[in-house]
This record gives sequence, structure tokens and C-alpha cells, in this order.
Amino acid sequence: MKTAIITGASGNMGQAVVKKFIDEGYKVIGTVVPNDPVSINFPEDKLDKVVVDLMSEDDSAKFINDITSKYGSVDAAVLTVGGFAMGSVAETKTSDIAKQYKLNFETAYNVARPVFVQMMKQNNGRIFIIGSKPGLSSVNSKGMVAYGLAKSLIFRLAELMNAEAKGTNVVVSVIVPSTIDTPQNRKSMSDADPAKWVKPEAIADVIYFYCTDAAAVLREPVIKVYNNA
Repeated sequence: MKTAIITGASGNMGQAVVKKFIDEGYKVIGTVVPNDPVSINFPEDKLDKVVVDLMSEDDSAKFINDITSKYGSVDAAVLTVGGFAMGSVAETKTSDIAKQYKLNFETAYNVARPVFVQMMKQNNGRIFIIGSKPGLSSVNSKGMVAYGLAKSLIFRLAELMNAEAKGTNVVVSVIVPSTIDTPQNRKSMSDADPAKWVKPEAIADVIYFYCTDAAAVLREPVIKVYNNA
């Protein structure tokens, strides 16, 4: 049975990705934060739920080591943990940037690095890191300075890992969603048209496709899942 690690398994996107990979026959290992108030209702034989602080490099490394010891390999890793903040240049202090860096980059890197090392040993695997429009382009990050700067590093990280993995069957993809159709976004943007947004389930479908044999020849993907937003 193939294995997939999903970080942020209790989030809107996380739960959609967990469900998709379980439906496709994967054993899913999902991370949740300590004292996570959101319950995830999947059978224990399908989902191995692990409490881990992804801001801790040591805790993250131990988590990946425990998983590889238990399951032998990691076929896919989808890193959904992150957070958002507004702020213009005038409003953004270095402490604000550091906070977004920890939340959006370190939580990804702390898992991606040991997973990448394991996949290189296997000579096989797919890593998906969540980017953003503000991280992709400075034009889109106006008024979101700390967030945009932190997310921009996701793209550089994927480029560096793909350069190291050249000639192997290890691929690191960046998923770039537009506005995701979640209850929280519907509430905060009540005047917008959610039909133009992208549903978490659609993102999950795209991520899974990039793990299939049909996508085996693809390398260095930056996957823009925008719908019409």
C-alpha cells in the first residue's frame, strides 16, 4: 500500500486531500497541531493521525523518521500548513515577516527536507508544497508584504530540490490556488462570487493526478489552480 503524508490534515484543504488519497487506496498519515479543536472522522486503519509541532525542526524530523521506520517509505507528501496576514510595507515590521516565515516556510521546510532525503534514497516520490499568487508575483502581493515574501521562498525551495533531484523519480510541485471556497472565505468575502473560486476537493483531485502514472513524465511543476478567481 502506498503512503501519503498530509500536513494540516484538519484544515479545509487538508481534509479534502486526506479523503482523496484514502479513496484512492493510500495509507494516509495526517498531522494535526496539539489540542486541535477540529475532529477528523476517518477510520484509523485508513488514517494515522499524528500530533506534531511543525515549527519544531527536531519534532518534524522525528515524525518523518518514525513514519519511515513504521511504513518503510513515503510515496507522497502534501504540505498544506500555513497562514495569512495583511500589511503594506509601511505596516510590516521584520517581526511580522519572521512570523509569516515561520508559519509558511519553516513548517514546509521542516517536513519537506527529511521527506526529500527519504525519497532520494527511494529514488521515488512526490512532494507538494502550497504556494500562493502573492508568492508567485510581487504584483499580487501588494498589501500582503510579509505573506508574499514568505510564500515566495516556497517557489525557490521547489526549484532547489528539483535541481538536486534531476535524473531521479523525485518531483517537487508547487500548488498555487486562487481563493479557496471555504466557509471562512465565504463569511469574510460575502460580496464575492464563490462559484469563481476553487473548491478544496478540486485541488485534491489535481494533486492526486500529479501522483499518477499519467503524470509521471512531468518535472518542476508550478500548478496554478485558479478556476475563474
